[in-house]
Amino acid sequence: MDSVPGRGAAPNPNSINEGPSSATASASAPPATVSQQGGAGESSSSPAPPSRYESQKRRDWNTFLQYLKNHKPPLTLGRCSGAHVIEFLKYLDQFGKTKVHITVCPYFGHPNPPAPCSCPLKQAWGSLDALIGRLRAAYEENGGRPESNPFGAKAVRIYLREVREAQAKARGIPYEKKKRKRSTVTTTAVGINVSVAATQAVDGVGDSGVVGGGDESGGGTAANVSTATAAAVTATTTSV
Repeated sequence: MDSVPGRGAAPNPNSINEGPSSATASASAPPATVSQQGGAGESSSSPAPPSRYESQKRRDWNTFLQYLKNHKPPLTLGRCSGAHVIEFLKYLDQFGKTKVHITVCPYFGHPNPPAPCSCPLKQAWGSLDALIGRLRAAYEENGGRPESNPFGAKAVRIYLREVREAQAKARGIPYEKKKRKRSTVTTTAVGINVSVAATQAVDGVGDSGVVGGGDESGGGTAANVSTATAAAVTATTTSV
């Protein structure tokens, strides 16, 4: 008896199953490009890491808040004044790495001491000045009012100036601000040259009747006006 085709036949392992279930599964699977685009969008929306300045400012602010907390008696930020800021700066001197010679030291005022000495290490003036700038900005960023900012108090500015002058004498290193050069153009000489050249041009008109015409002297006079003016502008550009 011939067997009925398709009844009891073993499945062929080499055949591809294209039934409805596999078609549905393949249709429901999202394209690979969609998931990749979604991942790229999530990575681009992540916040950028803070800059070195912002990180340092946050660390300085946390250090100052911890100092107020450990202060005896403890201080709140609202009661902090310029005097407390100066105390904080003096407290930081114990962590300084800059040698500041005392007046009785033989190397006082020597920029490059030939031998070590027992003078104390302190915070450099430049480091303290930059620190106050960061703390002043952090105070206002955390809700403080500019008019009550203790880091901008007059006493703090005076203290920083005294530290700068004292360290300049002790270390023999003057702190001078570099003046910005500004270029200016003076027009006095230009006006004189133009007036002289114009007078010469008028004389040329009287001789030939036409400016720049009649003979070669007229054309030369007109050319000299523009040449003298350009040369005067170039020559009178000075740096202050």
